[in-house]
Amino acid sequence: MYVPKEPQFADPWARQIKIGKISKLSTCKVHFPDPNKLHCFQLTVTPDEGYYQGGKFQFETEVPDAYNMVPPKVKCLTRIWHPNITETGEICLSLLREHSIDGTGWAPTRTLKDVVWGLNSLFTDLLNFDDPLNIEAAEHHLRDKEDFRNKVEDYIKHYAR
Repeated sequence: MYVPKEPQFADPWARQIKIGKISKLSTCKVHFPDPNKLHCFQLTVTPDEGYYQGGKFQFETEVPDAYNMVPPKVKCLTRIWHPNITETGEICLSLLREHSIDGTGWAPTRTLKDVVWGLNSLFTDLLNFDDPLNIEAAEHHLRDKEDFRNKVEDYIKHYAR
């Protein structure tokens, strides 16, 4: 009986991403723009529910030499109206913090799979209006949820297709 071999990856990060069952998330796709730089990859999140349904959001991830003692650096490349992501791409996600008061920040036991799952969750259960990075977006939601939804849809139409 033929048993397929596990793919061989020279780079441990590529192994984590490709074999780490990230593909089980139907809303996430990983892409390596430069196959010679496996420490840099892009993630596309396509939410299938909530405010951001129908959008395609690109994230750039760079895994530093000191990984896994420090978290990867992640930036959102898609302009977005979101309480936890600025329009310039900064992301508020506790597991990306090297030091965190609440203990939910980065730890050497975390993996790139955790990062991908966390970024995906920013569009669903981790969407946080109470502790925003983009205060204007959070206040907009508090003031007028329907207008907030309209602005999100407008951003998706213009920047996230």
